[in-house]
Amino acid sequence: MHCVSTVDGQKMSNRKCQILTPQDYHSTMINKANVPTVSIIIPTFNRAWCIAGAVESVLGQEYPGEMEIIVVDDGSSDTTREVLGPYKDKISLLVQENMGVSAARNRGIEFSSGEFIAFLDSDDLWMPEKLSCQMDFFMENPDAMICQTEEIWIRNGRRVNPKKRHKKPSGMIFEPSLRLCLVSPSAVMMRRDFFHVKGFFDETLPACEDYDLWLRTAVDMPIHLIDKPCIIKKGGHGDQLSSMHSLDRYRIESLAKLLEHHNLTRAQRESAMGVLREKCTIYLKGCLKRDKQDDVQYCEAMLKKTLENRHL
Repeated sequence: MHCVSTVDGQKMSNRKCQILTPQDYHSTMINKANVPTVSIIIPTFNRAWCIAGAVESVLGQEYPGEMEIIVVDDGSSDTTREVLGPYKDKISLLVQENMGVSAARNRGIEFSSGEFIAFLDSDDLWMPEKLSCQMDFFMENPDAMICQTEEIWIRNGRRVNPKKRHKKPSGMIFEPSLRLCLVSPSAVMMRRDFFHVKGFFDETLPACEDYDLWLRTAVDMPIHLIDKPCIIKKGGHGDQLSSMHSLDRYRIESLAKLLEHHNLTRAQRESAMGVLREKCTIYLKGCLKRDKQDDVQYCEAMLKKTLENRHL
C-alpha cells in the first residue's frame, strides 16, 4: 500500500507503508460500509513497555459510539508487536519503516475513516470519560473544528502541577502559543475536515511538529478548551521528543515558515517576528558556547532577515 501525506495542503512523496494482514497478524480491517464515529491514532516507536496501557485506556472509554483504534508502529525493534498480540481483534496495526512521529500520525490519518479524529501518544493515558466529554462538546458546538481537554501531569511516577506559563488558553490562542506549545496531541480531537483546511503534520521536523501544526491552526481558527482533565500525561523518561536538545531550533524553523507562507495580520506578524528574534538570540548564544557553527550561521541569517523585515 502507498501512503501519501500533505503538509500545508501540499502533497509529499509516496512512501511505502505496510499494513499487517489477517494472515500475518490477524489485525481487524475496517469495514468501510460501517464508518466509525471516532478514529483514535496511536503512534509508537520502541514503546513495548507502555503501549498496552495506552490501548487499554482507549478500550476503557465510556463513549457509547463506535471507535476504530489505529496503532502505527514507526519501525520498532523491540517487542511492540508481541505486546499488541492480545489486541489483534480490537485494533488495526500499521507498520512502517522509522520515519518519525509526524509520518506515523499522518499514516494513521490517511488510513482512518472516522468523522472525528483523536490522537494518543503511546506513553500517555486517557481517562474513561475523555471521548464522551469531547463528543458532547462537538454536538453542542457544531461550528467547532478542534478542541482539547485539560490534563494531569506525572513526572517520574509523581504528580506535578504545571507552571503558570503552561496554562492552556481557549479560543483564539495564536499569541500565547508563539513561545511554547500549549496544545497536547493526546488531548485534542478534531473533525476530519480540519486536515483539509490546515494540512497534516510536517514530516520534515524531527520534533516540535505539534507546535508547528497548532500555530498554523491558531492563525485564524479557535482551539477550544474543555476545562476538565481527561488525560494523564507522563514524562521523565529519556525517549521523549520533548527531552531532545535544541528544541528551539525546530520552533525557529516553524516560525520562519509561518512568516513566509501564511497571511498574518500586522499584529500577528509583529508578535511572531518578536518571538522569532527572541528565540534566535537565545539559541545563538547556546550555539556559540557549544561551537555549533552551522546553527550559528543559520541563526545569524535568521536574525538579519527579521531585522530587515521588521517594518513590513
